[in-house]
Amino acid sequence: MGRAGQLLTRMIEDGMGIPRKDVYICNVLKCRPPDNRNPEPPEIASCRGYLEAQIETIRPAAIVALGKFAAQFLLETEEGIMRLRGRWGSWRGVPVMPTFHPSFLLRQPDRKKEAWDDLLKVLEKVGLPAPRKRGKARP
Repeated sequence: MGRAGQLLTRMIEDGMGIPRKDVYICNVLKCRPPDNRNPEPPEIASCRGYLEAQIETIRPAAIVALGKFAAQFLLETEEGIMRLRGRWGSWRGVPVMPTFHPSFLLRQPDRKKEAWDDLLKVLEKVGLPAPRKRGKARP
């Protein structure tokens, strides 16, 4: 939703060259914590079964974990996203690539290159070509 959702759509469609309709997005929490605060461990735990069922039903070729909470949940770690991003992990045999959440990228646009590098790794893992860069035509 909002600017972060718009950026995520651009990352998927323009960056990765995948139609948005072909990507399944799910959240660790199924509702927003009050005042948009970070989720607390009991809240994450209460949604665990539902999220696991979603992933098992979809059976994705790979998962992009956007941000700290998704990455920590899926990789069962307390490491921060700065250390996790860009390194493959696994959730029940499904490759997991942690990267920055779009809302973080809106606050830290200089980190977009790192996120793009992570998405390129995902494309390679699932056997999709990286889209050609769109540049201005030279005269």
